[in-house]
Amino acid sequence: MARDTVETHFTQAVAMLEAGPARDPGQPVRDGVTLTGEQCRTLFHRQLDSRLLDVAARWLRAQDEGYYTIGSAGHEGNAAVAAALRPGDPALLHYRSGAFYLTRSEQAGRLPEQGIRDVLMGLTAAADEPIAGGRHKVFGHPDLAVIPQTSTIASHLPRAVGVAFAIERARALGVRSAWPEDAVAVCSFGDASINHASALSGFNTASYATYQGQALPLLFVCEDNGIGISVRTPKGWVETAARRPGIAYFAADGCDLAQAYDVAVRAAEHVREHRSPAFLHLSTVRLMGHAGSDVESAYRAQREIKADLARDPLLRTAALLVEAGLESPEGLLTTYESAREHVLRMARETTRSPRLGSAREVMEPIAPRDPELIARISPVAATGEAREKAFAGSLPENEQPLTLCQSINRTLADALTVYPEMTVLGEDVAKKGGVYGVTRGLQKRFGAGRVFDTLLDEQAILGLALGSGVSGLLPVPEIQYLAYLHNALDQIRGEAATLSFFSRGSYTNPMVVRVAGYAYQKGFGGHFHNDNAVAALRDIPGLVIASPSRPDDASAMLRTCLAAARTSGSVCVYLEPIALYHTRDLFEEGDGGWLAPYAPPGRWAETHVPIGRARSYGDGRDLTIVTFGNGVRMSLRAAVRLTQEGYGCRVLDLRWLAPLPMDDLLRAAELTGTVLIADETRRSGGVSEGVVAELLDAGFTGSIARVTSSDSFIPLGGAADHVLLSEEEIEQAARKLLG
Repeated sequence: MARDTVETHFTQAVAMLEAGPARDPGQPVRDGVTLTGEQCRTLFHRQLDSRLLDVAARWLRAQDEGYYTIGSAGHEGNAAVAAALRPGDPALLHYRSGAFYLTRSEQAGRLPEQGIRDVLMGLTAAADEPIAGGRHKVFGHPDLAVIPQTSTIASHLPRAVGVAFAIERARALGVRSAWPEDAVAVCSFGDASINHASALSGFNTASYATYQGQALPLLFVCEDNGIGISVRTPKGWVETAARRPGIAYFAADGCDLAQAYDVAVRAAEHVREHRSPAFLHLSTVRLMGHAGSDVESAYRAQREIKADLARDPLLRTAALLVEAGLESPEGLLTTYESAREHVLRMARETTRSPRLGSAREVMEPIAPRDPELIARISPVAATGEAREKAFAGSLPENEQPLTLCQSINRTLADALTVYPEMTVLGEDVAKKGGVYGVTRGLQKRFGAGRVFDTLLDEQAILGLALGSGVSGLLPVPEIQYLAYLHNALDQIRGEAATLSFFSRGSYTNPMVVRVAGYAYQKGFGGHFHNDNAVAALRDIPGLVIASPSRPDDASAMLRTCLAAARTSGSVCVYLEPIALYHTRDLFEEGDGGWLAPYAPPGRWAETHVPIGRARSYGDGRDLTIVTFGNGVRMSLRAAVRLTQEGYGCRVLDLRWLAPLPMDDLLRAAELTGTVLIADETRRSGGVSEGVVAELLDAGFTGSIARVTSSDSFIPLGGAADHVLLSEEEIEQAARKLLG
């Protein structure tokens, strides 16, 4: 295949190198550094393999056999970072980390060809690729402690902070972690990404934690090539932005392997010894453009491109070896040609590997769940003695019937007693017990190590949970209001939900995200405290969305979500209707119809609700009202009045918004032939759209109508009543449908 400018420049420049006095391979490769000649030779080979993988990626694309051409050329200095760390240190790598990955693979005792083949199979979308299985080209491997990342904008940094946090927290709690006790987490990213909100969240959280004395062994690695696609990073900006309280700053020329290695070793030692974060700023270059389709000459002057060629890290490592008398120019060129032929031959062989052949194969790792195992785990209880201690001798099953808020609180306490790796985190969840008292008393019972407040940053909250989950903990983060979740939705969409998919289940981030949501707070707080939009959650593949409305369902469904997270790595969003937290009555004041006795874990029939199983009220044959959340109480009240007039009504509480309970929904619809959907979310993008579509797709031929809230944000005070679904509207729509 034809050679581009980068290859040609490298071979011509190597041929002109002049050998220096021979050094002992066991001694430093040059004066003033610690990198030995033997280490330099080994790392050169991994840098070379990484460069040739970039060459192969472009060749494969030209043959229409490869699908990814963003390469690592110019960033091969990250091999030094890998060499400065241990194979068990968890790594979250950006897309220019080829040399790091190949070095880590060799550190773990694998043959060089194995790491090369991993990357080639990713480039060609081979179904047998060891991490994503043909779903994306990522750097990751379950045996290398490399957690796959698809982010191009540093959205993995909040998770990286969470991984570092979990290393220390697991040790403090005495529970098993996925990483060694003295591990250091490392995450890499580019200079353009340093400006992204998720990166800023990661840096700020690390600084905030360190400022308060929290151990956080995390090495940030910014590989600064001075440009983000075509937008230049101002000179000096990365260093200025990197200097934050509690984060040690280290800088090195990433094109100089010896200097990069020495500085990386110092940075890693600082993090490992002090258990505090460091920022390693590597100055690099970008060769071969942003990607294969990028024409750099359209936005860069030739003198800039030539200046980068002169700093080629592969060339400069070759010069180190030649000047130390460890290699000759001729020998290196022979090595280059031999390795090039070998990598391209492997690339050709990889094109014959099978690829994903069906939707079923593609989707297999999205949300693997074992319903029988979940059913066995969810009712598991702690010993009687442990429960007596946790509840200070006053067991919740002996209390009076509970509200929704109280039921969730008692269930969290029972779960914390059962799962020693479980944590509850979020703003205000500790001493205050949450804005609505849902977590009240939990920190006092279980300690600040397991129930703790976070800073006010939803990306940080979810990032801590993501990193904790992938590290072996069972996090239950709280987002105070549904509207606040949208500030950090990509942490669920782009990070949490994709991890199992892009790792074939090798890595998961189990968690149950508690969210106080929906409206009907008598106009309090406006739209930020009364958000009724869930469409952004419902279209995330594999995400479980629980929406309990009654206290007994809330307890059982929370146990189910925790069991699904623990056994299958499920990511669950648990939506709690704020307006029903403290509701006591159903039909009239004092009837206690919205209270329920607490069913302790251990009674299977009462403490487990299968994911995707609805709940039916009544046995009428004229009308089925399908609803959820606040709509359940309103629909039950409307149904009683209709029943008193001779209509036979039943109410179906969906309980799960994803996956929808299709079997129960279709069964209830066919029993009456007439369906009214009472949907408190918006008419456009609301839950009712999905319910109607599912019924029609299933072949339902009866009558369908829906009543929803308006396509509006929710205002203050009584004005909210004009745009929210009301009990009267449900009743009127039912009468109209019944004729």
